[in-house]
Amino acid sequence: MITLEHRYEPRGACRDAHYSKARELLLSGPAGTGKSRALLEKIHRMCLDPRNGGMRALALRKTAVSFTSTGLVTYREHVAPEALARRDVVYYGGSAMAPAQFRYSNGSTITLGGLDKATKIMSSEYDVIYVQEAIECTEDDWEAITTRLRNGRVSFQQLMADTNPSTPTHWLYQRVLAGRTQMIDTRHEDNPILFDELGQLTERGAAYMEALDNLTGVRYERLRHGRWVAAEGLIYEDFDPNTHVQAPPGGRIPDEWPRYWSIDFGYTNPFVCQWWAEDPDGRLWLYREVYRTKTLVEDHAKVILKQVTNRDGAWTEPKPRAIICDHDAEDRATLERHIGMGTVAAQKTVSDGIQAVQARFRIAKDGKPRIYLCPDAVVQVDRELESASKPTSTIAEVPGYVWDRAKEGTAAAEKPPKEEPLKRDDHGCDAKRYACAYLDLQPRPRMRWVR
Repeated sequence: MITLEHRYEPRGACRDAHYSKARELLLSGPAGTGKSRALLEKIHRMCLDPRNGGMRALALRKTAVSFTSTGLVTYREHVAPEALARRDVVYYGGSAMAPAQFRYSNGSTITLGGLDKATKIMSSEYDVIYVQEAIECTEDDWEAITTRLRNGRVSFQQLMADTNPSTPTHWLYQRVLAGRTQMIDTRHEDNPILFDELGQLTERGAAYMEALDNLTGVRYERLRHGRWVAAEGLIYEDFDPNTHVQAPPGGRIPDEWPRYWSIDFGYTNPFVCQWWAEDPDGRLWLYREVYRTKTLVEDHAKVILKQVTNRDGAWTEPKPRAIICDHDAEDRATLERHIGMGTVAAQKTVSDGIQAVQARFRIAKDGKPRIYLCPDAVVQVDRELESASKPTSTIAEVPGYVWDRAKEGTAAAEKPPKEEPLKRDDHGCDAKRYACAYLDLQPRPRMRWVR
């Protein structure tokens, strides 16, 4: 008979999190410190404990699909593979009446979900709730979740969460400073995959840490050192994820909203294709995005068409009124040939294009901005970019999109500064600028092509 034994020994901050009974617990730190696994291991251990039989836990993220592709994978592959193999835990896929969950032999459950589909999960009471990437949530989300902590089957009730740092003005960090949430800072040395018991880098850790050490600016401060800092020289100062990152009304883009595509070509750097919809009030919604490296234009074209057509080649959504492209003539010609539609050259003057985007980010008199970026717009995450801790979407680019400021003491610093963005991790921001410039800075033609 084969015995399946699960081994996990948390270190440092991750160990401290296992013993914390704070009502609100935030595990904060740079990328790759094992935060998510530590909190999922804690929930798993609590559910297995005979003293907690019948407890209810909830694990979620801002959107259900995000948790499925991240937290659920961690749980299945690293936290509970032995318990699943022994059938001490079984997966229930959900139904019209009940959400998906893991069910333990002692009656404990871990319900899975997202705040975008909150009806089922928020109608129950829980002992422990885990929020992955809490930085994506609003404070209203957070406080609504706390009202569900009242099942009473465990000696303490806890809302636990993990996050990479953001700006020091973010509501989550301000909640910590106000003493309402306990924050425990993690380090890369806490992760046994990266550092061994003697504190020496593992082979995998050496490669990972080298990638982090190559980051610059605000991404280096946050993802390497875990600091809550704002980018110096931030271009889109009005950008607030809690305001501008939103799902469309009703969860889908209505067919009657006009569509536009904007494209920034790249191979070593990301190729970006953005799908934009314009609502009746003139607001732009980025609802779909291809953001990938090392792929030929003709292969991108296949992916693009797959998103908008069925197996018979019929379109499943309105065709774009314009496809606004970077100026690379060869890539444009290749794309036009493979998608069977014409394109227009983007207006690439930088300063007025940035001003057009800035104007849309600002809150208008009706209390709303004129541009929204939908969560989970990316068709498929580029894992190579993710492994290098590089942006994998336009949303991820914006907080690090900064003005190019010459370093003091250099020849360039003696000249008046130019209002130019730093040319780094800006490909989605460039495509976004093309779309706003096309719609806001030039007259729109009455007819773009004949179908």
